[in-house]
Amino acid sequence: MRVYLDVCCLNRPFDDQSQERIRLEAEAVLAVLRRVESGVWELVGSEAVDFEISRLPDLERSQRVLALARLAIGKVTLDGAIARRAAELVSNGLKPLDALHVSCAEDAGADVFLTTDDRLLRALRRANAGVPANNPLPWLNEVLT
Repeated sequence: MRVYLDVCCLNRPFDDQSQERIRLEAEAVLAVLRRVESGVWELVGSEAVDFEISRLPDLERSQRVLALARLAIGKVTLDGAIARRAAELVSNGLKPLDALHVSCAEDAGADVFLTTDDRLLRALRRANAGVPANNPLPWLNEVLT
């Protein structure tokens, strides 16, 4: 199983855990990462992930998120084909950085693109993405049952 976690997912374990949804999503993300660490699944990385993490204003948080991102087996390098596909996704309603993430996930042959961003998930349902997208919590429940 090749999994692409967007930066919202990678941030989730460091968000305020007082809200039940955030806590449950964080636990789901950590469960995915445990399977990555044990070699059961592969985490797909990308230059888009690295770029977005570099833009986080809190340096300590950025370093923590980057440590999770480094569990990736490899990194998709942005190129013309990925940029063109991202432009198609933008024309279908995605924000540019989100479109880059999805394009990278497609290029890497990810089995799933996971995000905690509800707006992005709605946009992906309309955008004809070439990779299944889901929130980590329901996806993990589905995969493990």
